[in-house]
Amino acid sequence: VATEPPTDTTAGTDDTDPDGADATTAPTTTVAALAELPACPTDALDAADGPVEIEFWHSMSNELEPPLVELTEQYNASQDRVRVVLQNQTSYDSTIDRYIAVSPGSRPSLVQLPEYTLRSFSDSGTTVPAAACIESSGFDTSAFVPRTLTAYQYEGIQRGMPFNVSNPVLFYNRRIFEAAGLDPADPPVSLEDLRAAAEAIVSTGAAPVGLVLDSGPDSGGGWFLEQWFARAGEPFADNGNGRLGPATEVFFDNELGVELTTFLQDMIDDGLAITIGDNAGGQDAYFKLADANDRGSMTMSTSAALGSVLGALDAGLGGDLTRDDIGVGPMPGPGDVPQVQVGGAALWIVADKSDEEVAASWEYITYLLTAESQARWASATGYVPVRADAVDLEPLASTYANDPRFEVAFTQLNTGADDDTANAPVLGPQREVRVETARAMAAIFEGADPQTALTEAAEASNALIASYNQRN
Repeated sequence: VATEPPTDTTAGTDDTDPDGADATTAPTTTVAALAELPACPTDALDAADGPVEIEFWHSMSNELEPPLVELTEQYNASQDRVRVVLQNQTSYDSTIDRYIAVSPGSRPSLVQLPEYTLRSFSDSGTTVPAAACIESSGFDTSAFVPRTLTAYQYEGIQRGMPFNVSNPVLFYNRRIFEAAGLDPADPPVSLEDLRAAAEAIVSTGAAPVGLVLDSGPDSGGGWFLEQWFARAGEPFADNGNGRLGPATEVFFDNELGVELTTFLQDMIDDGLAITIGDNAGGQDAYFKLADANDRGSMTMSTSAALGSVLGALDAGLGGDLTRDDIGVGPMPGPGDVPQVQVGGAALWIVADKSDEEVAASWEYITYLLTAESQARWASATGYVPVRADAVDLEPLASTYANDPRFEVAFTQLNTGADDDTANAPVLGPQREVRVETARAMAAIFEGADPQTALTEAAEASNALIASYNQRN
């Protein structure tokens, strides 16, 4: 939802940014004029009388917060020009809602926003495009994983800078795989393989449940559906997933959508999978893997949870389940080649702040995005480093060498085709559209006709998109 009237832009047909965006750009036929957007005077710190304090609203909770706190404390101690004050908003949704609710003067200098806010915050006119900072400072992005940059580009301009990047992976019980005669070093990659593994697990009695599903908007009810369309090479919405021009309709109720949801429904009906509902707390699927009485064998979730899952098992929260029992594989989907879109969040500089605050925010961002910082961040959390050169640095190099589970998400992010579907759909009301698909998925998991449920969700989504486009 746009928070203020959008900035006017100029349309073009070139698929590169003539105004300073990084040379790696997402497909686009709509190019905004960078000069018409808020500026980023990165040299303003040189004239500051003393340390410039900036407030950073983030959403890293539980085990994900300490690594960010540590990086920030190290940054504050490393120099005397900037002091960063962290404000934990506990979740992406609460961050977004508070940002919209407060007055411009009460907003932070810097905010962490998930991928599904790309268009709404670009349209809002309340942020400084990262491309302006890149141009002003001469920041080198050549070492970045290209897809992490293009994920946060809109109208040919880098809007936010990728920071905590994730994608879905398969978590599975290695002991159960062995008991079922499956190779725990060879997890399923295709949907057909996924069903075959579940059949082997249930038929041998290795476990009562093959696959644990959920219908949450940011997991099995929304995000995964977007990922599966990308894996199949099909757009989720028109106009190149909303990147070649404003999207006007969604396609998830087409033949592919029906095939995917029918496949999942059949697994439930055949006793190979169960649904745990919307998984509101984000932990129910993992608890099912640790359920001694009705144990699940596999579930799909964000790679960002890996560090937290292993930490919980080390603390004894998994019963007889240990860290060595957990396997991690690519997210199963259509076809035999793993491919995922970037998830997670980017760092956005807030406009209407002093030049010194804008410059200070950019300096802090560049610290978080150094290869050294990304190596520490990815090793501690399970997030994917946004820079390719981070994987050769400690502690990440040793983490990947000693525990390949952490490398799965990085590897699958660097595979697959680079076409219009390689980047996530850019829809103004994308958060609300995911709610609609989540309702449909929940109904399908409970036995509703897939075509009917998806069609109703698509009609509701198209109405949301039309309303958004009219307002913006």
